[in-house]
Amino acid sequence: MLNHTKSKVPKREALQFLSSGQSVSNPIAIVAVMSLILSSLSFLLQLFNYGATSTLARKKPPSLVQIADGNTINVKALEPDDRSAEVIKKFVVDTLVKMFNWDGLIKSTKNGEIITQQDNGTNIKVTKGTARVTTKAWEAAFALSEEQDFRASFLKRLAELTPPSVFQGGLQSSLVPRYVSEPRKIGKGKWQVDVIATLVTFSKEDNAGNGIAFNKTVTVQVIQTPQKPPETTEIAQKIYSVRRSGLEIIEITDLNLGKN
Repeated sequence: MLNHTKSKVPKREALQFLSSGQSVSNPIAIVAVMSLILSSLSFLLQLFNYGATSTLARKKPPSLVQIADGNTINVKALEPDDRSAEVIKKFVVDTLVKMFNWDGLIKSTKNGEIITQQDNGTNIKVTKGTARVTTKAWEAAFALSEEQDFRASFLKRLAELTPPSVFQGGLQSSLVPRYVSEPRKIGKGKWQVDVIATLVTFSKEDNAGNGIAFNKTVTVQVIQTPQKPPETTEIAQKIYSVRRSGLEIIEITDLNLGKN
């Protein structure tokens, strides 16, 4: 009988892919590696999202500005100690204009009608008795800081400079800004603004007006924006209106323009 023996065929070894042990086929290994990469990317994305969410949660919500009709609008979100250059410049100019624009008149609203009447001013105690500042100037002065009696001292000086004829309609003045510099940051939540303006006064005898230079460096700092309650006193309403920009003036000095 013839003996037929089967020739031994060497076994084919499965290719190994990134494996030091049991053999793994190429397709399975590729799927495993891709899953690992995608899982890692997903984990990193979740870490990034968590960090961004935590940072946003720690930030104060953006301020609201109330417009004349009572509606509110969102403004650009900033850090609590930051203010935009436009807000700072507007705050400084509006405050100075209200304090130095004198016409001897005040306007009030009654039953939906605007009533104009003579301004009797507000009495301020000064070195020699009492003097007066205009009602608008007194209200605008709430934009000044109370630190070191700055507001009180400024009002005393302003009262001494305000002519009594303002309250009889014999004299008017208008502050005309000519240049307002970009705010210079001098510290955390503090800026300086240079204002070059002309203070023009008019009298019954001289309608042409008399102008004097009004060049000042105004230093402002950040304050917490006051929250307006639904109902409050008239004075509180005025204070809120003046300070709703979240700023106050802490110093007003003469602007040094240099000498030729």
